[in-house]
Amino acid sequence: MSSNAVDIGEWPVAILAGGRATRLWPVTEKIPKALLEVAGQPFLAHQLRLLQSAGIRKAVLCLGYRGEMIEQEFGNGSRLGVELHYSFDGPELLGTGGAIRKALPLLDQRFLVLYGDSYLPIDYAGPVRAFLGSGKLGLMTVFRNEGRWDTSNVVFADGVITNYDKKQPTPQMRYIDYGLGVFDATAFARFPAGKAFDLADAYQYLIARNELAGHEVRQRFYEIGSHAGLAELDAMLRSHKVPSTK
Repeated sequence: MSSNAVDIGEWPVAILAGGRATRLWPVTEKIPKALLEVAGQPFLAHQLRLLQSAGIRKAVLCLGYRGEMIEQEFGNGSRLGVELHYSFDGPELLGTGGAIRKALPLLDQRFLVLYGDSYLPIDYAGPVRAFLGSGKLGLMTVFRNEGRWDTSNVVFADGVITNYDKKQPTPQMRYIDYGLGVFDATAFARFPAGKAFDLADAYQYLIARNELAGHEVRQRFYEIGSHAGLAELDAMLRSHKVPSTK
């Protein structure tokens, strides 16, 4: 194996699927977003199949709202060729960052993080290679969005992320958080276990310490976080025109 080669199968991915998905209510009032039907199957089935085709073999599902329904549906993941483990928030939702913090015992020292409503047809080994080459504690994949598919929220230039803010976007933000990150577990060590915080807090902590690498991807993202996104992904999958992840 060459020095640039990466065995993506050795990298577990944490999938953040614990939110209440209130933007999609009443559709998600009784089922979690991951189980929404897309092209005749639960969204998570499509997402896991995409990861398996990219070579990923292990996923840890970070669950909260109605998460037991997801575990009951997917079990150990053998049906889709991905080894599944489950980490539950508990009585109180921990947020995307807190959920990762709790799941650390089920992950390796280095791992990927994927939003539970993102469908990303890319070469997943590319961001891992960039992360390893950076020597930093975290990496965010970014896409030059220019406000097209959602609100741009990243300032990225010359391989460096200098600003990331989902709540207060600026005109300088032409890129968007693509929905996939790569981390060393140390990036979450400063945050107390059992406390709610957002993944954005971890990203901003790393930016302030020059510990966040950026990696630009060219393929557009798909998502089911909105009704429009759900309809678009449904149409794409039904057309059988899924871009290759290789």
